[in-house]
Amino acid sequence: MKSSTSVLLASATVAAFALAVQASAQSGPAPMPKFEHEKCYGIAKAGLNDCQTANSSCAGTSKRNGQGDAWIYVPKGSCDRIVGGSPKPKQS
Repeated sequence: MKSSTSVLLASATVAAFALAVQASAQSGPAPMPKFEHEKCYGIAKAGLNDCQTANSSCAGTSKRNGQGDAWIYVPKGSCDRIVGGSPKPKQS
């Protein structure tokens, strides 16, 4: 009984890790959200941008927090109210 539980737990762990790796290896832009949105530059955490930097056109490729040329989707009209956010790319 203990052995099958260990195997099941190990399998679930491997499956969860594989999904996380696959999600982080996404190439291309993130899918457009279903809400009314705008691009907001300069607020994405490292590796969590939705798309586009000066050196890449793929989601999840920003190298540092607040990178000025990386953007994420935010609800329309909210970017200007976010500290550090800009609707246009900023110098990095």
